[in-house]
Amino acid sequence: MSTSTDRRLGRRAQAFLRRTGRTYAGTNDRPLRGYLAAMTAFGAYTAGWATLVRLRGRPLPDRPQPWDVLLTSVATFRLSRLISKASVTSPLRAPFTTYVGPQGPAELHEEARPETGRDTVGELMTCPFCMSVWVASTLTAGQLLWPRATRAAMGAATALAGADALQLAYGTLVSKATDS
Repeated sequence: MSTSTDRRLGRRAQAFLRRTGRTYAGTNDRPLRGYLAAMTAFGAYTAGWATLVRLRGRPLPDRPQPWDVLLTSVATFRLSRLISKASVTSPLRAPFTTYVGPQGPAELHEEARPETGRDTVGELMTCPFCMSVWVASTLTAGQLLWPRATRAAMGAATALAGADALQLAYGTLVSKATDS
C-alpha cells in the first residue's frame, strides 16, 4: 500500500471513531478514547504478567482452589477500597481527582478531574469496582509467581477486611446502646 492510501485509511478510521464517540455519548461527555487507552493498558499489563509467568515456567493449576478464590475475593475487596477510597491513599489519587467530601468511615468521595487524560484515570482510581479488576489480576499473577508471599499479603488484607467489619459492627452496637 502507498503512503497516501495509508493516510486516507488513517483519516477515515479517525473520522469513524469521532462519529462513533459523538453518537455514543449523545449530550454527555464520555471519554471513550480514555477507556480504550485503559483497556489497552490493562491488556498490556496482563500480557506482561502472563509472559513473566510463562518465562518463569510456572505451571498453571488445573482449577483454582476454593480457599484461594475466597482469599483473593476478600483481599481484592479490601485492597480495591484502600486504593480507591481511603483517606490515607488520597495522595495517589490527587493528580487525577478532586476532593468532594467524606464518604463513610475513613473513606472519601472524590470525582475524576475533567481534564483529558486525567478523567479516565480519575474514574479508575475512585471506583472500587474498576480497581478490583486490576487488583484481582495482580493478586492472581502474584499467586502464580510468588505464591507464599502473595498468600501472606492476601491473608493480611483479608484480616483487615475482617477487622473493618468488626469495627463497623462494634460502632453500630455502641450507637444502639447509647441511643437506648
